[in-house]
Amino acid sequence: MNKLNFTPAEIDFEKMVREKIDGNTFSQHLGMRITTIEAGIANAEMEITPTHLQQLGFIHGGVTATFADVVMGFAAYTLIKRGQSVVTADLRISYLNPGIGNKLFAKGWVIKPGSRMHFCEAELWTEDNSGKQTIIAKCSSTMIVVQ
Repeated sequence: MNKLNFTPAEIDFEKMVREKIDGNTFSQHLGMRITTIEAGIANAEMEITPTHLQQLGFIHGGVTATFADVVMGFAAYTLIKRGQSVVTADLRISYLNPGIGNKLFAKGWVIKPGSRMHFCEAELWTEDNSGKQTIIAKCSSTMIVVQ
């Protein structure tokens, strides 16, 4: 990811995003923790538990897609005005490796913000007990800005 410099629409954008995170009960249910909030960027992590796995013992694709969707959405949310929100218009994901490990990490970022749409990307990877990291997915999405 190239570091892009965006100017947030709100000075207190980090507080605004944290308030939105507190209201996102589904990501809390999964055990996601947002670790970084910067203008146009959101990173997250979670402990992988048996409830996150599919029948072969890999992280379920739906969990991976949700994790990506959330970090891209919060990255987009850092650049909007108070009173606005973002919703996912489309989500594309490429699964690169099986999700095996103890922790799941994601970084999401805006590649092009706009007044109506934000184009975003994300990368997800796992980490095992030895610290070995494996990329498991690359994603892109279009987030629609709503009033």
